[in-house]
Amino acid sequence: MGLGLGVIAGTGLKLLAPKLGQGAAQVAKPQSLLAPPGRPLPRGLDLGRFEPRLELTALSKRWAQLAAQYKDLTVSGYLLVLDDGRFAELAPQRPLPAASSIKTPILLVALEDLDAGKLRWDERLPMTKEVVGGGAGWMANKPVGTTFPFWEAANEMIRVSDNTATNLLIKRVGGKAVINARFQALGLSSTVVNNWLPDLDGTNTTSAYDLARSIALVDTGEKLSPRARDLFREVMGRSRTNTLLPLGMLMGLGGDSATPDSELMAHGVTVYNKTGDIGIAYADAGLIELPDGKRAVAAFMVKGPFNDPRSTNLIRAMAGEISKNLVRKPAPAPAKPKKPTA
Repeated sequence: MGLGLGVIAGTGLKLLAPKLGQGAAQVAKPQSLLAPPGRPLPRGLDLGRFEPRLELTALSKRWAQLAAQYKDLTVSGYLLVLDDGRFAELAPQRPLPAASSIKTPILLVALEDLDAGKLRWDERLPMTKEVVGGGAGWMANKPVGTTFPFWEAANEMIRVSDNTATNLLIKRVGGKAVINARFQALGLSSTVVNNWLPDLDGTNTTSAYDLARSIALVDTGEKLSPRARDLFREVMGRSRTNTLLPLGMLMGLGGDSATPDSELMAHGVTVYNKTGDIGIAYADAGLIELPDGKRAVAAFMVKGPFNDPRSTNLIRAMAGEISKNLVRKPAPAPAKPKKPTA
């Protein structure tokens, strides 16, 4: 019986050996495909880069046509899709009054210092007389000597465009001369702080290119650690004013709403933006998440007569052209068949 069982077992193993070998090869094959020798495993979605490659010439020309309607307005615009390098531009590096749009590169510089351990997220910043800024915000209403945590100043600078909060951050990173040198090191050649905010005379300058670049440097991972990058986006996402870039993009899709952010979400679009407004100059710049998963940065600036509605209308019209070029409208729902009448 022992001999018989041994013969049967040996014969069975001999017959099964080729099939077992094929099974082992099939198991090994996916492993070799997942991790080929000398090639690292995939690291997730590409973050993209700030590298213009292919101009969307029709969009650039359309912007120029829109701006040409207003000879007394000075206009600057820039768009770059970070994933593939498509871009559009209209005098993108023209320095113009920055207004509150300069708060985006200021936030970047401040978070660089947080990353470097030069300041703490909960560090208390004392409000001195020189940093008290009128206009937007509430911090100026507090007594001189009041201290605010860094996180609160950074949030309020973007959320309600608090000018005192902005001046607190400028002073904390070293003052105007230091922050200007930092802007230059970041490649923001047109971005300069000459006076404390609100700077109603428009002496502080930036460009559409610089504003787009300051946002892209963060989102592509070129600047800031992942943790600081998250903070940057969270703060930018708290901005209350959405009547320029976000509303313009919604209007380009045929919509109009007092709450454009929520309406844009229905189209698969999210915009993290920061505006600027000093009457003689308007600006808006933001990170745009598109329905196909790609990300773009866009910025617009207009200088013109005081409180001229054409300035803001032009920014919205130029933003609307982005939607027409980069966002597909959802297909209309099929009509329901009519019930036959008796």
